Amino acid sequence: MADQTTVKAAIIGCGYVGKEVARLWQQQGITVTATTTRSERVEELRSVADRVQVLKGTDPGALQDCLADQQVVLVCVGSKRGASYEETYLGTAKNLAEVLPSTQVQQLIYTSTSSVYGQHHGAVVTEETPVNPSTANGEVIAKTERTLLGSVGLKVCVLRLGGIYGPGRTLAKIYSRAAGQTRPGSGDEWTNWVHRSDIVGAIEFARSHSLAGIYNVVQDEIPTVKQLIDAVCDRNNLAPVQWDPTQPSTRSYSARVANAKIKAAGYRFNHPNFFDE
Repeated sequence: MADQTTVKAAIIGCGYVGKEVARLWQQQGITVTATTTRSERVEELRSVADRVQVLKGTDPGALQDCLADQQVVLVCVGSKRGASYEETYLGTAKNLAEVLPSTQVQQLIYTSTSSVYGQHHGAVVTEETPVNPSTANGEVIAKTERTLLGSVGLKVCVLRLGGIYGPGRTLAKIYSRAAGQTRPGSGDEWTNWVHRSDIVGAIEFARSHSLAGIYNVVQDEIPTVKQLIDAVCDRNNLAPVQWDPTQPSTRSYSARVANAKIKAAGYRFNHPNFFDE
């Protein structure tokens, strides 16, 4: 990869995670291009990027123009109101696969989700476990992964993230609506999470170590849904949540996602456990 002082990196989708990656990379002297689908975010992103482009991943011409002279591309797109999962994720991946061979991109990093593993009834899953999405959206994400991993001539790193929490997206905020409510099921499904600082850290680790392949990015502590909600409610003086096991759970999958591979590569989590801040 090029010397760090000359690296040019593009972030396709500069939201909750991408914006923080842009901030870090710019601080390191990397020339950052941030993209957004909304023109009203251009000024906000100029504070963390050298160049801001308004584009959609479904526009191959715009992608070609954006990526022509980049060495690294981070694909961090999220579903937008009015756009289908297939259009946002798979459409972007197909266009990237089409335009990347005519660019200088050497590495692509994609933030995926560990939910692609599907229902494993609490068993431990690793990067070697075949994906088995339990929802239509999950199947789209799995197809997106396959499309990007099939790109030839460059390193492709897929980071499968757990549920995201962090500044502005605290566990108390996430679960406050559930406080005092009765939820269906028993809450015994395992739940995998990761702090935003570790997503940013893992992305930079993947870039600086030229990682390729699939890596799970979830913290060490994996509680059940009930254990986590009970702890959050207790720590934040929220009314406890009741469970009704006579009603079917709304969660369609349960698995314990292993993070041993990325730790074996040398990454160390900032937040391996909840409430260790």
